[in-house]
Amino acid sequence: MTMRIVIRPGVASNATALAELAARTFCETFAADNTPENMAIHIDDAYATHQQEKGVVDPDITTLLAEIDGELAGFAQLRPGVLPECVTGQAPLELWRFYISKPWHGRGVAQSLMRSVESAAYHRGGRTLWLGVWERNERAKAFYSRNGFVDVGSHVFMLGTDAQTDRILVRQIPTPISKDTA
Repeated sequence: MTMRIVIRPGVASNATALAELAARTFCETFAADNTPENMAIHIDDAYATHQQEKGVVDPDITTLLAEIDGELAGFAQLRPGVLPECVTGQAPLELWRFYISKPWHGRGVAQSLMRSVESAAYHRGGRTLWLGVWERNERAKAFYSRNGFVDVGSHVFMLGTDAQTDRILVRQIPTPISKDTA
């Protein structure tokens, strides 16, 4: 049976489901390496329903949802962001969040979502895509490397009260392939 991945823009009515997915995927990824207190602080601050609703309706933030059979499997968010000095490319946009729920790892969802992120970023006028990834998140760093991102520096990411180091990764945004010429 073939899996059908649908990538679509998030809307305000998705805020509750997006908040649940964001908190769950964040926990799947980082709970084993961080204190429950710091995880709770970050999840309450970053992934509450009202925060997700604010993000999906903000015209500066592009939220893309990955669905399989109507179930949310992942999401990504793009924004202009505060630019670190090490990001020097033309027209930069931050890939602020990019999460795939663990049951969907290795099944093509991340690649589909990344292609949609590239297209959305390009159509927003972006020519450089950058992100911060925890220096200890080897799976994510390998994925981004396979997708052409290179390490250009670091910045501090506060997880609750814990100052952590994120690697800053950058790549040019490819020109989307037109369906008329493909």
